[in-house]
Amino acid sequence: MTTVREAAPEGRYGRTEDQRADRKLKIVGSVLGVALLGVIGWIGYDYVGNQGISGEMIKFKVVSDTRADVHLEVRKDREGHGYCVVRALSEDGSEVGRKEVRFDRAEDRIDEIVTVVTRSRATAVEPMGCTADDGPRD
Repeated sequence: MTTVREAAPEGRYGRTEDQRADRKLKIVGSVLGVALLGVIGWIGYDYVGNQGISGEMIKFKVVSDTRADVHLEVRKDREGHGYCVVRALSEDGSEVGRKEVRFDRAEDRIDEIVTVVTRSRATAVEPMGCTADDGPRD
C-alpha cells in the first residue's frame, strides 16, 4: 500500500499563498487599526482641549409656582469667560422658564445658586449646556 500526499511537506518549499495573504492582511489591519486609534485620539484631544467651560447641575428645588432654584457647579479656565443655560420644565415637558447665567469671574471652579423665574409651576430643571466665549458682555 502506498500513501498519497496531497500537500507538500511542511517547511520544504517556503510559505504558501494563503500564508502570504494572511500576513498581508495582518499588516494592513494593524496599520488601519493604528490610524483609527490616532484619529479617535486626535478628535478626543481636540474636543477636550477646546471645551473652555463645563457646567453640572448639582440639584434643584422648586420654591414656588413662579420660581425654581438651581445649584450649578461650573469649571473653566481661570481667565475664561462664558455662560450656561438652564431651563425649567412643567409636568407635561414644556418649557416654563429659561435662564442664561454668565461666568466671568477669575476663578476656575464656581458654585452658584441660580434662580429661574417660571410662568407656571416647574417640575424639573434641565441644564442645556455651557459655552465659552471671548470675554464679558456689557
